[in-house]
Amino acid sequence: MRVVRRESKNFFVAKDGSEIRELYKSERMSLAEATVYHETELHFHKTSEEIYYILKGAGLMEIEGERGEVSEGDTVVILPERKHRIFTTKKIRFLCFCSPPYSDEDTVLE
Repeated sequence: MRVVRRESKNFFVAKDGSEIRELYKSERMSLAEATVYHETELHFHKTSEEIYYILKGAGLMEIEGERGEVSEGDTVVILPERKHRIFTTKKIRFLCFCSPPYSDEDTVLE
């Protein structure tokens, strides 16, 4: 059995400006905890499909110009090549599942 403790993982700042703590990564997928303090850069992923699950906080999610409020317990699906970003007035924390796994090389800033 493999158990990963959140505290055992250091965070890094992703290309979009979010603080990422990668919890798991394989050739096919990755799972990370993301923290955003204000907003991420508008960006898209060439191949990765993402799923956000909001753990704490609230914000405004934008995908291809369409905006909607998100908060604890919400799930957001982001398809490849869809421009997106998230805004918050306070800190927002969410799980981010990516398939194929997240990489800076797959991230394109707008």
